[in-house]
Amino acid sequence: MTDASLAVPITPQLKVSDPGLADPLATPLSALSRRAPVSCSQDRPVREALELMRQGNVGSILLTDQTDAPVGMFTLKDLRDRVALSGCDIDQPMRQVMTPKPFALPDTALAFEAALAMARLSIHHVVVTHAGRVAGVISEKDLFALQQVGVSRIAGALRVAPDLASLQHAAEDIHRLARNLMAQGVGAERLTRLISQLNDQLTQRILHLTFAESGLDGVAWCWLALGSEGRFEQTLHTDQDNGLIFSVPDGDSAERLRAPMLAAARRANEWLDACGFPLCKGEIMASNPNWCLSLEEWRHTFGDWISRGDAPVLLNASIFFDFRALAGDASLSEALRAWLNARIKEKRLFLKLMVQNALGNRAPVGLVRDFIVDGEGDEAHTIDLKIHGATLFVDAARIFALSAGLSETGTVARLRGAGEIWKLNSQEVEAWVESFLFIQQLRLQLHQSQLEQGHALGNRFDPEHLTNVEHQALKEAFRQARKLQGRLESFFQF
Repeated sequence: MTDASLAVPITPQLKVSDPGLADPLATPLSALSRRAPVSCSQDRPVREALELMRQGNVGSILLTDQTDAPVGMFTLKDLRDRVALSGCDIDQPMRQVMTPKPFALPDTALAFEAALAMARLSIHHVVVTHAGRVAGVISEKDLFALQQVGVSRIAGALRVAPDLASLQHAAEDIHRLARNLMAQGVGAERLTRLISQLNDQLTQRILHLTFAESGLDGVAWCWLALGSEGRFEQTLHTDQDNGLIFSVPDGDSAERLRAPMLAAARRANEWLDACGFPLCKGEIMASNPNWCLSLEEWRHTFGDWISRGDAPVLLNASIFFDFRALAGDASLSEALRAWLNARIKEKRLFLKLMVQNALGNRAPVGLVRDFIVDGEGDEAHTIDLKIHGATLFVDAARIFALSAGLSETGTVARLRGAGEIWKLNSQEVEAWVESFLFIQQLRLQLHQSQLEQGHALGNRFDPEHLTNVEHQALKEAFRQARKLQGRLESFFQF
């Protein structure tokens, strides 16, 4: 990393200590639904519904039942495919030509939930309901007034992308979307979750194309997301961490299946690299035979780790134990998770070693000086926001989750889930969550600044560039990390 990359000032859009800056995706849908949608009964003739669309100058109409609940949507695409091209009788009821069961959310839901649905389902509109009745319709334009790239357009392009070039273009759009959302002040939790959702769909399309001719028809396999990807916490600076899990049919062997698995995985890893996700320098990828294993082999590997507990194993646990299913047969991942959660409770020594390892990394805040900086050469007098910041919360949350048998992999979900199980003070838990998200926000803003100035992406920064408000907020975040570690130490006295 160069001097210039360390000198990038950080100006986070959303601060723990600054409630005056609102996250647009935290807005309730009731506040966005400003006008009643054009709608009619599903029993109304097509001719009359088309006239309502003409009068309202809209490209879609919502269909309701006798209780005013949403039952269907009719768009210009439906007009083309089901009316014009089919030559249907336009005096028949709308129920015959509508698209049934439109996606709906209650008006108490957040804009983030609507945005996530648009990305996942490749839809442009979400119906808003109040007590089960239609209250409005939210469009993509309502959610992202400032963005140049639409989330549903990206998701739609990913679903039909025919080749690597198309996927590379979609990956560029995802990065552009992330920048636009950061410019709007979208918070770290919602931003990373939304971007992770789109990155998931990018990976899923890559896997669909690269595994299409693998010769593995009839074999159950599952692509595992590991590390930050497994936690839904990808930033703009992330490489690949993935693995493969598969089942071995009766009469077959893991070794015979591994060869075609590795060939397909290697191509998938190369395509991901071409789309902006660098190959893992530690080779923690599905194309590595060590991480392309049958369910029984994964159990054996994890079992060996939690019986040993040495330094390399603890490092592996910080990456591999955050696994989640990304594509393929999710039941394989679920079976491995259930086995791991049940087995690790019996290994109290391993949990103790995980706690000791986590407590060996302390928040860089001192009694005399505000921050404890380190680094050499160009990186002198800096703080690593990932290792000495976010990781403090990630490691503690992982231990709490494993001990409690939680299936969640995200740090925020783990902290809140552990808080309920361990009967922790909810305000204390939320202080940890907000502190973790503040540090994540700093990382995102740092990466954004580095990209804009053409510098290498990294997590080190000089705290002297913080404003007074940011300075105090980061100090408080580090103090909360210490409190969390204190809780961790007190709860795991072996």
